[in-house]
Amino acid sequence: MDAIAHSSPLRLRWEGALTVRDAKRHLPHPFTVSDGATHLALHFACTPAAAQGLDNMLTLSLFDPHGFRGARHRGGARHDVRIDAYAATPGYLPGALPAGEWIVEIDTHRIMPGAPLHYTLEVEIGAAGETVSTSATPQGKPGAVVGSGAGWFRGDLHSHTNHSDAGDRSVAQLVAEAKAVGLDFLFLTDHNTIASLAEIDALAGPDLLTAGGMELTTFWGHALVLGTRQWRDWRFRPGDGVINRLAADVYARSELFIMAHPGSGGDPTCTGCAWRFGEMMPGAARVVEIWNGVWAGDSNNELALAFYYDWLNQGHRLVATAGSDTHSPADYAAGPGFNIVYAEELSEAALLRAIAAGHLYLSSGPRLMLEAHEQGGARRMMGDTVAQAATVNVQWAHCPPEAMLRVLANGQLLHQQAAGASGRFTYAVTPAEADWLIAEVRAASGVLLAITNPLFLI
Repeated sequence: MDAIAHSSPLRLRWEGALTVRDAKRHLPHPFTVSDGATHLALHFACTPAAAQGLDNMLTLSLFDPHGFRGARHRGGARHDVRIDAYAATPGYLPGALPAGEWIVEIDTHRIMPGAPLHYTLEVEIGAAGETVSTSATPQGKPGAVVGSGAGWFRGDLHSHTNHSDAGDRSVAQLVAEAKAVGLDFLFLTDHNTIASLAEIDALAGPDLLTAGGMELTTFWGHALVLGTRQWRDWRFRPGDGVINRLAADVYARSELFIMAHPGSGGDPTCTGCAWRFGEMMPGAARVVEIWNGVWAGDSNNELALAFYYDWLNQGHRLVATAGSDTHSPADYAAGPGFNIVYAEELSEAALLRAIAAGHLYLSSGPRLMLEAHEQGGARRMMGDTVAQAATVNVQWAHCPPEAMLRVLANGQLLHQQAAGASGRFTYAVTPAEADWLIAEVRAASGVLLAITNPLFLI
């Protein structure tokens, strides 16, 4: 691929041809921005758009001399981007254009076998005196406290907007949808970009806590980083040791690293969705998204739950979470799993601490509680450790007809009964009897409706 300089020094153009051997690569195209530049435009096109019934998927990532300036993980055979001091195409960061070497990178998520894929990439650099945008992107400040008292709060840890691949859905539209279904909190996790976070922070209000994050959408698996406002480099691969170091660094910052939909199918239909990091099974991961979207959807949640139970039996102390992974308004209406978290207050920091402690259950509707009262008087909740003989209480409510309650010890069925609309089960236990206990509510069809995090016994 050769750069072709046009007569104007403010325009560059590259052309190239790629084959299936170029899939899952990062192809850098460096260029220089001079002092006084006021706006930047990128134009990318490729053909054929699809082969063998699937779209080719190539995305752009942009870096200025100081680091990340944007990406928009979405399909399509054409990508057009504009950035200036005040505004930017969704997925990209507005601001001054520093002089020096920039890089626009083509990330080849999927190239289908067949005829070569031909692409063109153009960069236009505007100089002083040309028209620029005057409307600024809303700016917010993280750290809002919506509710100052302790309680149970229901929300979503995994969502998307037009800053990645959620079509035309804006951040404001996502926030409105979350309010409409009565959520208390919402984490925004667009693919491989943090460009939407200033806007989500600006939309925090007394009826919804908005919080930040990013989905690391690698070629070999996806992971969420919650609580971050810092772009995380997702360009690593299995076996290079990066993913465990990254997870450890995220946890050290009091953020959350969550292995996303580890049972999902992968290439070619859901490129990069399958978990292929053998060194993180679970490795340094402490939190696992076992429930992605609706339970019986295409994320193979039963396999993710099987992974989770197996890892618990191996002695790993892990937290289970849910995420709607919403990309459209229909996703909330379909009944995904949400997280019901017990936190000291309704704030981003308090939620992150509570989730890291396992103080939550997951549900598409029913209420489900698991706690233990030790003989010494201490009360332990989901995520806690029971260190002496105790009475375990399971309570549930708002269950549909023919639902079943299941209590599992080390993954084996300890107790099962018809749930009815609501009920309670009490069980005496000593730490010698099991390493962990968990409760599920399932529909008559077997679909999971609610699940607690474990009580650990030592």
